[in-house]
Amino acid sequence: MRRAVLWVIHTGWLYGVWILLMLITLFPIYWTFVISARTRLELFSGPKLWQTSFYAENYIRPLFRDIYGAYLFNSLVVATGNTLLVIILAVLATYALSRFRVSGARNIFFWAITNRMAPPAAFMLPLYLLYSRVIKVGDWSLFDTRIGLILAYCVFNLPFAIWLLKGIVDTIPKQLDEAAMVDGATILQVIRIIIVPLSAPGIAITGLLSWIFAWNEYLFAATLTSSEARTITTGLMEFVTVVGTNWGEMAAIAMVSVLPAILLLALVQRYIIAGLTFGAVRE
Repeated sequence: MRRAVLWVIHTGWLYGVWILLMLITLFPIYWTFVISARTRLELFSGPKLWQTSFYAENYIRPLFRDIYGAYLFNSLVVATGNTLLVIILAVLATYALSRFRVSGARNIFFWAITNRMAPPAAFMLPLYLLYSRVIKVGDWSLFDTRIGLILAYCVFNLPFAIWLLKGIVDTIPKQLDEAAMVDGATILQVIRIIIVPLSAPGIAITGLLSWIFAWNEYLFAATLTSSEARTITTGLMEFVTVVGTNWGEMAAIAMVSVLPAILLLALVQRYIIAGLTFGAVRE
């Protein structure tokens, strides 16, 4: 009887802590949604925890009548393009570091990860000068372009992807590569037929994290763009003006900017656990 009481107390305590943490985590999202559903009059009429009506104009005007729909499109293109480029380069680099005797491979690997450790602000001035002054053909330059942001995000996403995939590729037996090469496969065919399928969970989690990093990035997007390639994260600050802040529309765009990340997370959810534990145990 006493053991049963202790078990109930222990389980209840754990559930209580879990519910508390969940409320702390989800309340900012809930409160953002509540603000996005209110008119300006409701926002300044006094605090109210519940919302019984929905003011859709906060979503419709910025997305379909203003420039924020284009900002959202830019974010999708930049985050997806950067993820694809990072995964392709990281798989090739990881395979080379894992399978070949590269002179100074350890130093190269350590140098790559130190780029991820450095604060993004350290790269801002060199990148700004490269984009606006050095890499320039006539009136065209990388400044304020989507391809410019895609390349800039490789500064911190590519080292992270190499660091994450290196341990995964190392666990794939080299005998599989050798067997495929005996059958006439080239290195690129070995990567496509053996390495990529066997490390798919790791590639999925790497791609997901790279996509989220690129989607949420603010500093590079704010410095290397002005109007054409603006992303949704930098666009949110445009609601703050000298005459006041449009809290309802800002909250609505914030809610919309969260949805793609949630949908992507739901799509690759089954790979996440496998990717996080892949290669953790060596035989």
